[in-house]
Amino acid sequence: MARAIFGVEPPIAGTLSLDARPLRIRAPEDAIRGGIFLVPEDRRLAGLVVDFSIRENVSLPALGKYSRYGLVSEAQERQAVAAVCGQLQVKAPSIETSASTLSGGNQQKVVLAKWLSLGPKVLIVDEPTRGIDVGAKAEIYRLLRGLASAGVAILMISSDMEEILHVSDRVAVMHEGRITGIVQGVACTEQAIMTLAVGPQP
Repeated sequence: MARAIFGVEPPIAGTLSLDARPLRIRAPEDAIRGGIFLVPEDRRLAGLVVDFSIRENVSLPALGKYSRYGLVSEAQERQAVAAVCGQLQVKAPSIETSASTLSGGNQQKVVLAKWLSLGPKVLIVDEPTRGIDVGAKAEIYRLLRGLASAGVAILMISSDMEEILHVSDRVAVMHEGRITGIVQGVACTEQAIMTLAVGPQP
């Protein structure tokens, strides 16, 4: 579903709307223009160019912001990347550090930084803390909560029950490609989620 929303795969059915306006997304470029960004499950394979530096990864989708007549202003690029990496507290010697040398948590922050520089309206995060240590998890949760408080819609996909229960405002549960229910508040319990996840019983 996340890949279809972002335009990586064609949808089987359904429609999309944002701010009460219908969206037609046929490719990731359409999603990006609409302010919809995806932080994929496999950050090393699909979220980063691991042989690139932090600077190159963060600025890659936004080079148009730093260029004129096809020439990139390195000063503007470096200033913008340093600012967003500072905001997310990316731990690295410099923004020229190779993404391949970073910890899992800092790699995830670089993926987030890449999209934050473009001002997202909707951020889809697929298994955002998989393979990340406890301290980095807390930082990622803080970042996502901060974005939500600033008005960014966060769609988090997770198989971690504890994460779902403690981070989500609302939980939409799917079974075999369909939403079987939405729970929130006191109704959002592990039992309620598991009941919806197994689907309707005969």
